[in-house]
Amino acid sequence: MIVKVLLATVIALSLGGCSLAPTVEKPEPSVPENWSSARLSADEKLPLDWWRGFGDPALVTLVEEALGANSDLQLAAARVAEARALLTGQQAEQYPLLEVEGSAVRQGPSEEVVNSAGGGQPFNDIQVGGVLSYELDLWGRLANASEAARARLLASAANREAVRLAVIGEVANGYFNLRALDRQIDIAERTVSSRRESVALQRARSEGGEVNELILRQAEAELAAAESELPRLRQQHTLQRNALAVLLGRDPQQIVRSDISVADTIDEMNVPARIPAGRPADLVVRRPDIAAAEQELIATNAEIGVARAAFLPRISFEGLLGLRSASGGDLFQGSASTWQLGGSLVGPLLDFGRSEALVNQAEARQRQALIAYRQAIQVAFREVLDAMAGVRGTEDRLEAQARQVAALRSTTKLARLRFEGGASSYLEVLDAERSLFTTELDLVETRRDQLQSTVNLYRALGGGWQSSLQSSDYANTD
Repeated sequence: MIVKVLLATVIALSLGGCSLAPTVEKPEPSVPENWSSARLSADEKLPLDWWRGFGDPALVTLVEEALGANSDLQLAAARVAEARALLTGQQAEQYPLLEVEGSAVRQGPSEEVVNSAGGGQPFNDIQVGGVLSYELDLWGRLANASEAARARLLASAANREAVRLAVIGEVANGYFNLRALDRQIDIAERTVSSRRESVALQRARSEGGEVNELILRQAEAELAAAESELPRLRQQHTLQRNALAVLLGRDPQQIVRSDISVADTIDEMNVPARIPAGRPADLVVRRPDIAAAEQELIATNAEIGVARAAFLPRISFEGLLGLRSASGGDLFQGSASTWQLGGSLVGPLLDFGRSEALVNQAEARQRQALIAYRQAIQVAFREVLDAMAGVRGTEDRLEAQARQVAALRSTTKLARLRFEGGASSYLEVLDAERSLFTTELDLVETRRDQLQSTVNLYRALGGGWQSSLQSSDYANTD
């Protein structure tokens, strides 16, 4: 009964112990009231499956496959599992430890020892029992260590969400690049086919004396220029296909055309007209990287309390209840029962600055975490603004280049008519065709940039993630 009362008392004292960790002071970012872009809606929340807004079933399939098989995501999940195990172990340090011990010794005592057991004759010492040990956490050392481990678990969980968002963004951007390369290869093949027909026509005319050899050689040069573009585009297509395969957890070159072939070309793909972005002030709770930086700040802050506790003594209690006898036959007799109860106090006396150095290290890590947290917020807003600028810029470029392509198509048609009518040289035709080919390729790149800028904007806004981190959410999940 005395042991139970004493144990309850020390646990109550421990739970009511003080914490030497400083108060966490997070910087308050200066943010605008609303976003400056009309494309962003502040009154709606970004959906978690935002990639469906592009209306491409193939993209949806690829993203879902990546979320189930990507190696980076699996690695991040393993780190969450490690952090969860560390938290479980650290929390266990706050509770009593019950162990069982047993020993059997035959001892021949020294005859020089006064009142030695057995009168100096060899004797047996057999004992078995349970040992209960407990550290009284008066200074919050163990509680702060648990708080640091809890924060690190939440940081690893937030980092996993950041990896998830990055993987989705990379899959989407890689897919759009692949679709753009498909379109550019189609344009290049069509141009090569057209120029081969032109070379054949000019060769026939040259042999018939209708045109001079210079025109034929100029047509051949333009054909070679278009043909040289195809290997470059096909190489880029292969590299992008391999990169996308790795993102999906496949071996390189396992992406086949059936994975990406859909009815629409990249020119016809949907770009969301408005993006639900929420208010700028909410960005700090919608970005997993900011949440991870915040939890790291909390962890390093708690570790200051752990380091400060090293200046103060540790108070521990230990109790034993068991059986002890000189013979195995008497071990379970009532008279063989034994108990022991004691405590210890251990504290630093002279450590030559070791404890102070530990505190200084912890405080330095906390300052680093504070700077990293502030930097994460700054980077987040910069990425949103950069992505908004990218969306606006590509939209303006796309409109201008579309007009340019339309004008060059008319120019090319007129140049051919003028050449056939003898009103101009073949150089006008070549210049018009060359400009049209280059601008058509550029238009596809700008369309790809528009789609990728939209993806980057979704990512910068947090991809629909909402910070509601609780360590219990990750107790039994990967």
